[in-house]
Amino acid sequence: MDGLHGRFTGSPSDDVFLMEPKAKGAGPEVADDLPLRVLERLRAIDWSDDSAAYEHANSRALLMREYLRRAAGWARAYRAEESWPFFDITEHVAPEVRTPSDVAAELEAVLTGLAPSSLRKTCRGAVRWAVLRGAVRWAVLRGAVRWAVLRDAGGELSGDLPDDPYEPLLLMYERGGGYFVEEFIDLNGAMLRLGTVESNLSARPFRTLGPATLDALDAEGEITYFAKNREGRPRASGPRGIVRRRVDDGRTYDEAFTRDLRWEPTDCLRLHELGHNETGHAGITEIEAAAFIELAVARTA
Repeated sequence: MDGLHGRFTGSPSDDVFLMEPKAKGAGPEVADDLPLRVLERLRAIDWSDDSAAYEHANSRALLMREYLRRAAGWARAYRAEESWPFFDITEHVAPEVRTPSDVAAELEAVLTGLAPSSLRKTCRGAVRWAVLRGAVRWAVLRGAVRWAVLRDAGGELSGDLPDDPYEPLLLMYERGGGYFVEEFIDLNGAMLRLGTVESNLSARPFRTLGPATLDALDAEGEITYFAKNREGRPRASGPRGIVRRRVDDGRTYDEAFTRDLRWEPTDCLRLHELGHNETGHAGITEIEAAAFIELAVARTA
């Protein structure tokens, strides 16, 4: 691998992740262009675009929940619960890794004037994480986490290992800017309870992060999703399609997700309620709806 390579030493009770230069002159600041890519993504964000925040309120809430879940996994693996939720994860995984000075200087210029301070911390953390990702193979990094979890769990793993922690947060920033934290996390269009490390660890993963899927989840009003199934057809075989009911300003809109990858008006819910068709409709979560949409998008690619 390039730049740095990782190795594991000792027993699960030891410090299990070490970084060593691969060759003379290589060091913790050696990496590819991943940090610059993250920097450019941050530079392109319009942090004051309130209209985008409201337009993407649903997807931003899902992305923030997924960040909290992933960050909780990394915090638990490296016994950093007190630093959760908005923290520099690399500081706990590989504290010797540093952001190159020129990239750090440009980053600080981007972050000038942004609030709250925890937002700036996560942006620095995302760039520093990219330095680590550029220096170490993802498989090695996930292997380090596996050892850390084994160490703290007494040799037993529960659930999936954490995914890339900052990607959901970066996507959320790109879809309408930042957040504020008081009693709730205020996303300027959605409000979330922070919860605890434990409650976020048990949250259902949201891994369908494609832009088309995220866009399809954004709409005004209170939304309920339904899977379309023939009567008697097992749920495990998958839905024939999905529909949603939106209630906005007292008006109800029923819409089906079509093969054209867009929501279009439908009367199937109303007809089923009146007993005029044989298609059943089971309530599903927005995460289940997202999985269906992602599959539909993939089929048309």
